[in-house]
Amino acid sequence: MSPLKRSARLWSGAVTAALALTLAGTGQASAADVNNARNAGFESGLGNWTCSAGSGTTVSSPVHSGTAALKATPAGQDNARCTQTVAVKPNSTYSLSAWVQGGYTYLGATGTGTTDVSTWTPDSAAWKQLSTTFSTGASTTSVTVYLHGWYGQTAYLADDVSVHGPDGGGGTDPAPTVPSAPAGLTVSATTSSSVTLAWNAVSGATGYSVYRDGTKVTAVTGTSATVTGLAAATSYSFQVTATNAAGESVKSAAVSGRTAATGGGGGGTLPKHAVTGYWQNFNNGATVQRISDVPAQYDIIAVAFADATTTPGAVTFTLDSAGLNGYTADQFKADIRAKQAAGKKVIISVGGERGTVSVNDATSAANFANSLHTLMQTYGFDGVDIDLENGLNATYMTQALRSLSAKAGPSLILTMAPQTIDMQSTSNSYFQTALNVKDILTVVNMQYYNSGSMLGCDGKVYSQGSVDFLTALACIQLEGGLSPSQVGLGLPASTRGAGSGYVSPTIVNNALDCLTKGTACGTFKPSRTYPDLRGAMTWSTNWDATAGNAWSSTVGPHVHGLP
Repeated sequence: MSPLKRSARLWSGAVTAALALTLAGTGQASAADVNNARNAGFESGLGNWTCSAGSGTTVSSPVHSGTAALKATPAGQDNARCTQTVAVKPNSTYSLSAWVQGGYTYLGATGTGTTDVSTWTPDSAAWKQLSTTFSTGASTTSVTVYLHGWYGQTAYLADDVSVHGPDGGGGTDPAPTVPSAPAGLTVSATTSSSVTLAWNAVSGATGYSVYRDGTKVTAVTGTSATVTGLAAATSYSFQVTATNAAGESVKSAAVSGRTAATGGGGGGTLPKHAVTGYWQNFNNGATVQRISDVPAQYDIIAVAFADATTTPGAVTFTLDSAGLNGYTADQFKADIRAKQAAGKKVIISVGGERGTVSVNDATSAANFANSLHTLMQTYGFDGVDIDLENGLNATYMTQALRSLSAKAGPSLILTMAPQTIDMQSTSNSYFQTALNVKDILTVVNMQYYNSGSMLGCDGKVYSQGSVDFLTALACIQLEGGLSPSQVGLGLPASTRGAGSGYVSPTIVNNALDCLTKGTACGTFKPSRTYPDLRGAMTWSTNWDATAGNAWSSTVGPHVHGLP
């Protein structure tokens, strides 16, 4: 739970680019408007398109619709710029859009005769639509539409480009036909309040609608969706349709999905909305506590921290009895049992500012799982918190956590506390690990502090210390594949708890209300609400006590009173 150290070069460039965007308003299309782009879906290879330095090609997977998509790879001083000259009418307004995936992607138009426009997105693991508008000048009959990536970044994918507006006379692609029904619908995961579905892509589809018991409940652009807000231990019937501009397909064959009896992905008997607090096994000037001193508002108590050993991947734990005023190991164990008898969970946290645990091969993964299971048996811990601030290997951390889960059983509590930069993209190793273990994951309490400005899910830059920072960054996780029941807001308990990013408990509660109920939002308003949001976390119960328990006495009841 330490100040963030990150690359200033990459993120200052991203922030500068984001702030430099010129976005136009949305125009109203008329009935005669068409898509003036040719080979907009790259079904004819790179026909009508020119890509710099041979950077572009077409691929058959993944695609947003149809059977092909553009893949362009930046290399050296080339940013993989792919362009098309599009015929347009003078004094007209056009909507420019494209579906993109992969690395940093930019979309824009030049030669408009008025104000040239562009928009962009950082790397995205799922298809995402970029869109803007432009107007043509009095003598403009063609514009150059472009896509490009960014230097040193990974390849980007693009599909279904549209320059929608008055017919410029350059011809258009054939009109779409109604797609066929999706095949291969399956239930890929369940929690006590959600069911995750997956299906095969449909040629020509630009989106999909999901039906629960005959009623449409959500629409997505990819080939998976998580239906939330469900009752525990209940069976539901699901169907999916494919959609595009021509209409909606017939419904797919139905599949049945039954929610779990309790918890999130993991979590045993935790309440629907929970508060997590870190308990310090050291004296750094905050109030020294025993586990028994932690207020009842805390549902999960994360003991900070386990220590690395000389064996790769293995960890141990030693109570700092001297620093904790003579607190003994026997008293510590008895206090853990008392908290558990009161319905609380006590877990061991691995990492922190000085955490040096490294899990980067099969041997260290096994050592990690075995040593943690030993600590659980020795002290009675309910599970583990992953707070590795110096990076992790998604492949072997996943392997280690699954091994621990197999040893500990379904009641294992598994939490994570990544830094903001770790959850900016699903391609980041921390985010990928969370998705890899989603079926056993209890909650990710991202640290919304010590981070400075970051991108929200809308591509805009937000500064820490505001409702918008909390909600727009939480949205990345909520829309990136985690169940709402697996997302929590991590904040300092006092100004002394972190170097920066402290917000008052009222701001925390406002962010919780914005995400769960759509009220008390700032300038950022989520496209939907997430009533199953798990709750909030703080560093630490000790700093909370130093401030008179103001954080837990304000945020705790609010979390427990959420819908």
